[in-house]
Amino acid sequence: MPQSERYDDLVLGSGQGGKALAWELARSGRRTACVERKLIGGSCPNIACMPSKNEVWSARIAHIARHAAHFGANTGPLAIDMARVRQRKRDMVEREVVYHVETFKKTGAELIMGAGRFVAPKTVEVKLDDGATRFLAAERVFLNLGSHAAMPDVPGLAAARPLTHVEALELDYAPAHLIVLGGGYVGVEMAQAYRRFGGRVTVIEAGPQIMGREDPDVSEEIQRILSEEGVRFLLSAEARKVEGRSGGEVRVTLRASAGEETLVGSDILVAAGRTPNTAGIGLEEAGVALDARGYIRVNERLETTAPGVWALGECAGSPQFTHISVDDFRIIRANLAGGTRGTRDRLVPYCVFTDPPLARVGLSEREARREGVAVRTAKLPMSSVLRTATTDETQGFMKALIGAVDDRILGFTIIGSEAGEVMAAVEMAMLAELPYQRLRDAVIAHLTIAEGLGALFANVPPRSEA
Repeated sequence: MPQSERYDDLVLGSGQGGKALAWELARSGRRTACVERKLIGGSCPNIACMPSKNEVWSARIAHIARHAAHFGANTGPLAIDMARVRQRKRDMVEREVVYHVETFKKTGAELIMGAGRFVAPKTVEVKLDDGATRFLAAERVFLNLGSHAAMPDVPGLAAARPLTHVEALELDYAPAHLIVLGGGYVGVEMAQAYRRFGGRVTVIEAGPQIMGREDPDVSEEIQRILSEEGVRFLLSAEARKVEGRSGGEVRVTLRASAGEETLVGSDILVAAGRTPNTAGIGLEEAGVALDARGYIRVNERLETTAPGVWALGECAGSPQFTHISVDDFRIIRANLAGGTRGTRDRLVPYCVFTDPPLARVGLSEREARREGVAVRTAKLPMSSVLRTATTDETQGFMKALIGAVDDRILGFTIIGSEAGEVMAAVEMAMLAELPYQRLRDAVIAHLTIAEGLGALFANVPPRSEA
């Protein structure tokens, strides 16, 4: 093996946590390199979070325009220009890439474009995009490898060249009939968007409800909202065989409780979860162990089984949200400076960008039962929030979980307009360990969606007897 170039720190992957770490280390004066296989800045600004929400917003504008007459605006016939939708998204991505390249230059972190593979502990062989090869060794190594869309083992599926969220966001047409395999968060977001762009959409979900992590009332409300827009859902349905080619004609044979059915569509989208990018990069040479699912084994400080090697983000089994990757970065930064932060017991907020959106932080009712946590539940329909009388955004509800024998807020869910912003306010109260009465009695500006928190927390049942 040729002589390795020496660095203080080496980061594999320029995703949200990895790039923040590379920039921070370089600013502190350490010689730092960041190896990126393909997407400068990672998946979030290129193919995932930001691009998908960009197109989801275009779909929302189409939906509003289609129903503009209800608000007194007569617009005439509506035409969807999917090429323009795609270009708007591409323009945003291009701006993001430019920003990331400039930030690498400003901080002094060296961005190396190529595929890295461990050949020894803390030593990586990088096949550069220009065909050359470099060997890099570092005192410390940080793994921010990300994940990719899982492909179910369904006969004929791979040969059908199905879309994932990556290819779906590059379409310059609205599929005539999009078949979505998977009713998780990505599946429902894409289903609603492409229905609003004008195509038929059918969602096939193997489980008994969409968004299986959520409480049944949450799942049922999202399904009801999307069904009213024309999205068809097939639950407890298993795809058995796929024929044809996505973009032309695809036939999906599935088995459900009512028997066997064959769906014919124009395109098929796989939204069946994620697989970590940990295979084939020599982690065994680095002494980095994986768990049974292929994720990197880490402790709560995000240290791997190899001394001087950390992992962060999705590859480390962290919740698959960009903001959690950022928090992983903060945990590693704190511990490198002698701190004691860990991943245990942190609040994990998240949003699903359906319309209306879903946001949740803390426990769900299902999780509370599973963990044996006694709670009181308060619920409020969004139609009771005065703001929605002015906007007609009356679908959805708020739900709060309060300790049965104390007044702590243990969980909060909202399906409704501005859900993420309202959820963030409740999260701040949870972090401050405020009793729910502080939100119940707070003076919140009128007319806002957050004003509904007062009415929600006024619905909390009295305490149980200790």
